[in-house]
Amino acid sequence: MRRELLIAEFLSTPWALMPERLAIYQSIIARWSSGAPKALDDDDVGPQKSAFEIRRQQAQSFAGGSQIAVLPCYGAIVQRAGMMTEWCGGTSTQQLAAALRDAIADPNVSQIAIDFDTPGGSVYGVAELADELRAARDVKPIVGIANSLSASAGYWLLSQCSEAWCTPGGEVGSIGVYTAHTNNAKALEDAGTQIPLIQAGKYKTEGNSLGPLDPEARANIQASVDRYYAMFTKAVAKGRGVSVDQVRNGMGEGRVLSAPDALTAGMIDGIDTFDAVLQRMQKTSKSTGPSASRRAARERQILG
Repeated sequence: MRRELLIAEFLSTPWALMPERLAIYQSIIARWSSGAPKALDDDDVGPQKSAFEIRRQQAQSFAGGSQIAVLPCYGAIVQRAGMMTEWCGGTSTQQLAAALRDAIADPNVSQIAIDFDTPGGSVYGVAELADELRAARDVKPIVGIANSLSASAGYWLLSQCSEAWCTPGGEVGSIGVYTAHTNNAKALEDAGTQIPLIQAGKYKTEGNSLGPLDPEARANIQASVDRYYAMFTKAVAKGRGVSVDQVRNGMGEGRVLSAPDALTAGMIDGIDTFDAVLQRMQKTSKSTGPSASRRAARERQILG
């Protein structure tokens, strides 16, 4: 029963994450809560985490001496380092924000590249980091590269960069938010367990996982999802210099798009390999304003 309750809590988070990836993280929690963390570490998480750590170290040192700070954004995005980052090699928005501030403050860094390979994650902390990214690009150029996936919360962040790129075989998008409600009433009954809720406050236990979801609770949860979706689409519109309507109706409508389709939809500024983008950055002079490609993209939009 502990497993069911942990999964219910996990699923109830508002997610800006590719739905198919949520099932993977759910299975990790299920195995951990079943009392078999060692098998999980050895068979699944250990190798994956090691790969993430190696890649993170490579990214941080990739452009050494070139005055380009390369920041990694890999795996599930969460607000604070914890189980997801410890086991799956994910990214904490707090840690990425701290690395961004360090790069902005470092006089030896003239440009910043963010290496994205993420299916997205929790919405918590993402809006704040997106705002910080958008403000920081007025101080130093920030180039984001989907290498090779920047979906959902990942695209929320990628869209705030001075330039957004995607590898030829990569994907971006999945603009949307969702959550889930789990009804554990039958499982509790089968286990012979009762958990009565004694509340104060009309809606205090609304949407709990110990019973079905009533229409009023569903409407409230839907309103919360809609609110986060509005924040998401508004941020993308600001970051890409387009209308909210274009984001909602012309950028996949929740689907992940291939690099060519994303370029056509105005979601990215170009398609190239991670190495090629870095090499171009190394050839450019220090700049404090929006990049030339972003200015050109905005001019194209104005000219229609």
